Amino acid sequence: MQKQYHKWHSWRLDREVELLVIGHAGAKVLVFPTRDGNFQEYERLRMPESLQQKIDGGELQLFCVDYLAGETFYCWWAHPAGRLHRHWQFEEYVLHEVFPLMEMINNSERVIAHGCSLGAFLAANLAFRHPHLFQKLVTFSGRYDLTLSVECFTNLLDGYYDENVYFHMPTHFLPNVQCSTLLSHLRRMEIVLVIGKHDPFKANNEALSHILHQKKVPHTLHYWEERAHSGYYWRRMAPIYL
Repeated sequence: MQKQYHKWHSWRLDREVELLVIGHAGAKVLVFPTRDGNFQEYERLRMPESLQQKIDGGELQLFCVDYLAGETFYCWWAHPAGRLHRHWQFEEYVLHEVFPLMEMINNSERVIAHGCSLGAFLAANLAFRHPHLFQKLVTFSGRYDLTLSVECFTNLLDGYYDENVYFHMPTHFLPNVQCSTLLSHLRRMEIVLVIGKHDPFKANNEALSHILHQKKVPHTLHYWEERAHSGYYWRRMAPIYL
């Protein structure tokens, strides 16, 4: 598999950023890592191996980015408003720095947002907020409301709430979307949600699915046995749904 490593200074994030490109052609897959992952995590989990036939065949090209979990939603010392502002800066970096790089490398018009665990939230939040940029969304083991407290997973904003929280939680803002243009973009995007039957956020996935049904947004929700929240399962999901 062809690989490219990129590194530059992002003035939007005021830090060095790194990105790994895997593949030479095909649909551009924007891959977000889990909470503890970085731009190398997808490869470390051996996910590209499970997609090798599609990658080598020029069907998919992966663009694996870093995330700033320790500076955003998991930055416990920062005020929740500051955590969300840092996440917004990350979103601006993706939209205005990563997207141009993707377009420079690959002129395919097909863009897929993808991630596992926290990466699923990152992919879904970006795709639902900017659906005109994506043709497909594929999420594994996702949580789409970071204000929920389930099992050992706490409210990542400590009970704080304002309009910025609202507009970054898909299950909060999607029910009130009325814009016909936005709905049109959502309805033409292929949306694939995958969750384990024993995953603590199974109900949250079902809530998101219910909202999408209400908005007449086509999508599929797939259940896997057990918790299915690990690389072992994600490697088996990837060639089926991507």
